[in-house]
Amino acid sequence: MAFARVASIRPRDLRASLVLVTVAVLALLQPPAWAGVPTDQLRGSVDRVIQVLEDPKLKADPNGARRAAIRKEAESIFDFTETAKRALGQHWKTLNPSQQQEFVSLFEDLLERAYVLKIEKYSDERVTYLGDAIDGDLATVKTKFTTKQGTDIPVDYRLLRRGDRWLVYDVFVEGVSLVANYRTQFDRIMRTSSYDELVRRMKASSGQSDFKAPDGSTGKATSPRS
Repeated sequence: MAFARVASIRPRDLRASLVLVTVAVLALLQPPAWAGVPTDQLRGSVDRVIQVLEDPKLKADPNGARRAAIRKEAESIFDFTETAKRALGQHWKTLNPSQQQEFVSLFEDLLERAYVLKIEKYSDERVTYLGDAIDGDLATVKTKFTTKQGTDIPVDYRLLRRGDRWLVYDVFVEGVSLVANYRTQFDRIMRTSSYDELVRRMKASSGQSDFKAPDGSTGKATSPRS
């Protein structure tokens, strides 16, 4: 079941006010089992990331404190082990426990290099939460990212229930799955070479990494902004 939930609406006119009233009424009509927890938890984490980005004390980022704060928040909402496992696909079972742990760490670093710089460029863009749907221990939260130029970018989050928490294991940006994107690249290396070669490439820096994020950006290491 999907339920519309809207955030960051600015009621500057009557139409916006009517939207807010409509949403409030619909919320009251929902049964007690209304499934909004995935959205609430995700939104809370995103809000905290935005607070970090807008914190004037962290904007200078002299010691990487800003980036560390962003990563800490990401670790609270992402199940990196599940994401890495799905990204490696059938090859995950061929790794021993030590290799699996190593791969999860390397994959987390790869995602950080690919996305943190993009996150740091945030400047008052808007995130709208469009709804969530729950199927057992799986959930999807649909959002829309609106740029300052007015362009809407759909971003859907896939989550797993872990106790009383919902953790993200995949992200779809404009319909492209983060997990599927990396799985294709990892599978090619594992089939044509070896796990050791995959590790070498994931550790590579200074432009040596050829992994592509879903939007086409590389996951190569970069120096923190001064």
